[in-house]
Amino acid sequence: MSLLREKLDALIAQTELDVSDKQRELLVGYVAMLDKWNKAYNLTSVRDPQDMLVKHILDSIIVSTHLQGERFIDVGTGPGLPGIPLAIMNPDKEFYLLDSLGKRIRFIKQVLHELKIENVTPIQSRVEEFQPEEKFDAVLSRAFASMIDMVSWCHHLPKTDTGLFLALKGQLPHDEIEQLPDWCSVTDIKALHVPELEGERHLVILSRKE
Repeated sequence: MSLLREKLDALIAQTELDVSDKQRELLVGYVAMLDKWNKAYNLTSVRDPQDMLVKHILDSIIVSTHLQGERFIDVGTGPGLPGIPLAIMNPDKEFYLLDSLGKRIRFIKQVLHELKIENVTPIQSRVEEFQPEEKFDAVLSRAFASMIDMVSWCHHLPKTDTGLFLALKGQLPHDEIEQLPDWCSVTDIKALHVPELEGERHLVILSRKE
């Protein structure tokens, strides 16, 4: 068994996540591809695949249990984070991964092809220009922008009555919460425990006010 797989198993053992053998293989396969492509395309500042498991994989999949609905869009996905790990964890849900940079979308397409992931649709576009035919249950964002920018640039993406914004944050950004526009409010804040990750992690859930 590879060192990456051993490390991933040890990390998952410190959570309450239910991850099948097949899902673990796919997560490790994704990290291996990210490491390989990163040398040429500079997709992430994290260079060590072992660190990627903590800072990218666990940091993404820890949100899995908080996903409600069927259709999600990951804005500013970069090399597919958190969208690809979440798609692996939730094969019954649909994920749209949006980024404006062609090299990132090319990488994501290659990942989908090699790992045979079928519930992801990559989209190369600026978020404010993307007009989906059908709205989303939730908009996901990790390291994309401030929450103020997130809700203003993505306000047209979630379903009108039930759609949510899910912002993955480090320390709780009290200043951003205070500056949110009037039409938007924080409905929940979840402190996340990511094994071996230094610093705090929070999931901030926002919705339109009734």
